[in-house]
Amino acid sequence: MTYDEPEYLPGTSRLLNHGEIILTPPPTKSVNDPLNWSKYRKYWHALLVCFLTGLTAATSNDAGSAQFGENVELGISYDAMNTGAGVLFLGIGYGTLFLSPAAWLWGRRCTYLFCITMGLLGSIWMAKTQTTADSIWNQLFVGISESCAEANVQLSLSDLFFEHQRGTFIGVYVLATSIGTYLGPLIAGYVADSSLGWRWIGWLAVIISGATIAVIYFTLEETMFDRPAYQGGEIYPPVVATAEPELGLQEKREGVSNVVTTPTAVADEKPKTYWQRIALITPAPNLIGLGFKQYFVRLMHTLRVFSFPAVIYSGLQWGAQDAWLTFYLTVEDDNWSEPPWNYGDVGVGLMNVPCLIGAVLGCLYGGYLSDVFMIWMAKRNGGIREAEHRLWFLFPLAIISPLGMLLFGIGTGQAWSWPGPYIGLGLIGFGWGCTGDLSMAYLMDAYPEMVLEGMVGVSVINNSIACVLTFTASMWLDEQGVQNTFIVIAVLDFVFVLTTVPMMIWGKKCRQWTKARYLEFVRIRDSL
Repeated sequence: MTYDEPEYLPGTSRLLNHGEIILTPPPTKSVNDPLNWSKYRKYWHALLVCFLTGLTAATSNDAGSAQFGENVELGISYDAMNTGAGVLFLGIGYGTLFLSPAAWLWGRRCTYLFCITMGLLGSIWMAKTQTTADSIWNQLFVGISESCAEANVQLSLSDLFFEHQRGTFIGVYVLATSIGTYLGPLIAGYVADSSLGWRWIGWLAVIISGATIAVIYFTLEETMFDRPAYQGGEIYPPVVATAEPELGLQEKREGVSNVVTTPTAVADEKPKTYWQRIALITPAPNLIGLGFKQYFVRLMHTLRVFSFPAVIYSGLQWGAQDAWLTFYLTVEDDNWSEPPWNYGDVGVGLMNVPCLIGAVLGCLYGGYLSDVFMIWMAKRNGGIREAEHRLWFLFPLAIISPLGMLLFGIGTGQAWSWPGPYIGLGLIGFGWGCTGDLSMAYLMDAYPEMVLEGMVGVSVINNSIACVLTFTASMWLDEQGVQNTFIVIAVLDFVFVLTTVPMMIWGKKCRQWTKARYLEFVRIRDSL
């Protein structure tokens, strides 16, 4: 089935053919197709980009552990540091937007190296902070460093793995984000409380970022691949071919058949050399000159993603999780460091452990298990996969996440100790781990040729919400108190998750409604 056939609908595809999984996108016969890479090459690449995700998430969340030291030593106010957090979110969201055309024009590798370098510079600036302006503006660089993990990582993973594996590997991505988000402040707290002092939070990030740049430069291969040149525009071929590329062990066990199209490129193409695979710049096939004019045209074109309901939905789901993160981390820092708990930086940091445990379970639930569920639903649906099938997994979160908010908020307001507030944090972490996973995987299922731009839209919405609430969280908590505030956000969380209901009912109609717009978006993007 091709794009221009009336039966084609983005997000609806044949997943099973006579009980066997159809590989989508279909791999080509090219030895340079990332879908045909060996398991080792795929998993090493996935490990590197997920490590990068965890590292940038950690450095983006470790500044809070330096706040006490900056306040005592330099007299920098907590309000100024709160402003720095808002600048951080702006750097993440809009850095993602401005970075997105580069991945199409000059390759994925250069965007990762640029962002880690920005993080290294921001960490040096943080370690050498002397003024209020220093404490605020170093966070812009740190935020830009995380921007590559907001959309480009998902694009790289979609370059390497098939659609029926999407939930699993987005789950691994969200797990990496969770590990960095929750362990970053914990490790930074230990550093700040040690003889090294708070400045070494920045210096350790510099050392790790420098080592990461070296490893990425020499071992992270470019995954940009001109697939249309080999496939002639075909998307879901009707026949199962006999030739199979090297598949992962799991696919072989499941009896997956390789579905291919007749390639239009040379079949006996030679593998790229090592230096070609790690080139700093890999020009796009349609690059004109240095590509600067194309960059700005693509940047403006990307703004069209905000007209797709699935982008708005996914951005709100993931944005809500970042919003609640601001609230419970603020309460941990402000309330649990005072009587009756009197936690220090390490004690507050350890409160992230139940969040991380919950997030790990949430990533398993929203990742691998949702992929298994999608296959099961396709079997019941005559082999046809609908993007909305994945959304069934979101409904339990309408109870789990709000319950966590209530346990933690009321427990803090009533000065509970173990175990109530900690169970609440575990439930909140579970929601963090799978809400973003499921909503992003849904968006990627719905518009598979718009992964990068869709994730850019999600990041802009997500971080804009987080920026606004960073400035309002403390005022809201001061005005209404912890208990009442968390009751309200528990209700809001319930409402946000239940926006899944209209997506379940009208999601397919929205995809039909936006089909022409989506195909035009892809056509224009690929011609720029």
